[in-house]
Amino acid sequence: MMKPPAGPVDASRVPRFAGPATFAKLPELDAVAEADVAIVGVPFDSGVSYRPGARFGPSHVRAASKLMRPYHPALDVHPFGVQQVADAGDLAVNPFDLVEAIDTIERGADGLAERSRSLLTIGGDHTIALPLLRSLHRRHGPISVLHFDAHLDTWDTYFGAPYTHGTPFRRASEEGLLDPEGCLHVGIRGPLYGAQDLADDRALGFQVVSADDYQTHGLSAVTDRMKERLGDRPVYVSIDIDVLDPAFAPGTGTPEAGGLTSRELLHTLRTLVGCQVVGADIVEVAPAYDHAEITGIAAAHVAYELLAVLGRNSTSQP
Repeated sequence: MMKPPAGPVDASRVPRFAGPATFAKLPELDAVAEADVAIVGVPFDSGVSYRPGARFGPSHVRAASKLMRPYHPALDVHPFGVQQVADAGDLAVNPFDLVEAIDTIERGADGLAERSRSLLTIGGDHTIALPLLRSLHRRHGPISVLHFDAHLDTWDTYFGAPYTHGTPFRRASEEGLLDPEGCLHVGIRGPLYGAQDLADDRALGFQVVSADDYQTHGLSAVTDRMKERLGDRPVYVSIDIDVLDPAFAPGTGTPEAGGLTSRELLHTLRTLVGCQVVGADIVEVAPAYDHAEITGIAAAHVAYELLAVLGRNSTSQP
């Protein structure tokens, strides 16, 4: 008989405000033989173009995750009971050398892939998506990116720098990491530098679901389009917390008015049950601008939804 997964500390025996500082008070990766999902922090924000502070995101999201309970009623799954989830701690990333940092993240992801089936990464800024996609591409081939964000993040450079939090998906496309038939931005809004931004984005293989589409077409239409676009391809879910309206996520570096509600985002993620999700990140949580843990709580719930999806998907596999 297989040993059941080691789950979170029992909240009926240890108060939620006590116990380990891991995500949802889960065991550390070194405490389990192997993991289905490893949660890793990347405290790095040297690629930001406006407000810094996302390097403190991983610890903030972990602190806000203490209220996560073991049963997800909407998906009827125990995310920590049907799969072994463990916290791998943080990668030690050089804050002064961006190219070295990217290499460190890539090697760290490769190492964790040997110990877990999937990786859920908490950033950090969106620069980290590029090395994570490089690592995934070696195992899965071309990846469909499902990108939740206020911004496209397919710009070419900032001040001549090729690696920033606004360029990861352009670099990933140029490197042949992406499936151009399956990539989608969700939640895009706000001003751009020009119409050419959208034309360049389409040329890279992305389609756009704007934040306004939730209002004009409705949530079901958005999720239907999303799932049709993804099909049965390997999917990497990349979530910039600024996809949410600043009312729901003030603690971020480049806030834009008119974003999604927390409820819209969480429901959208639930519809990924049945999709081949091979990895995910949650980035751009900057706690210095947060209030009453609003952003941290939202990000922790986003992580929980992704774990629930991975758990449901794991139970449906032969």
